[in-house]
Amino acid sequence: MDKDLPLIRKMRQGDADALEAFVERHYANILRYCRAHTDDAMHAEDCAQETFVRFFSALPTYRHYGKAANFLYAIAANACRDLFRQSRETSLEQLPETAAADSGQLDTRLTVRAALSRLPDEVRETAILYFLSEQKQADIARILGIGLPLVKYRVRRAREILSKELEGL
Repeated sequence: MDKDLPLIRKMRQGDADALEAFVERHYANILRYCRAHTDDAMHAEDCAQETFVRFFSALPTYRHYGKAANFLYAIAANACRDLFRQSRETSLEQLPETAAADSGQLDTRLTVRAALSRLPDEVRETAILYFLSEQKQADIARILGIGLPLVKYRVRRAREILSKELEGL
């Protein structure tokens, strides 16, 4: 049984502490996922917050199948897509400023981000969930609504493409 089910039941009854516990449990992972989809930390935070707003607004009709985290990732993916539609172009000026990062780290991050951006959309989504969000392949299949063999293929394909792209790194 999913450990979120008791929290969801309490949240439906209006328990604010359960709501806070749910957000604390999942916010960091959802933010990291959103961060992988945008170069701007503020946009990532907006998408993460929008994810929880959408989840809580759907809570009265939410049907618990499997893990609540899978539903959160699906909502986050939609929130990120909505943001991407709103701002089609991103620039280097939107990259986060990291005082502690030296130029080598920044170059590596830019190279990895660029390699990820060149992946086909469906492969990129799977790669982000698998490599950056560290989701299990079965969970990715549920999040994306596709079969496990297709997830395995996309992970393998992402590995192949990224290894060629990042060979000299």
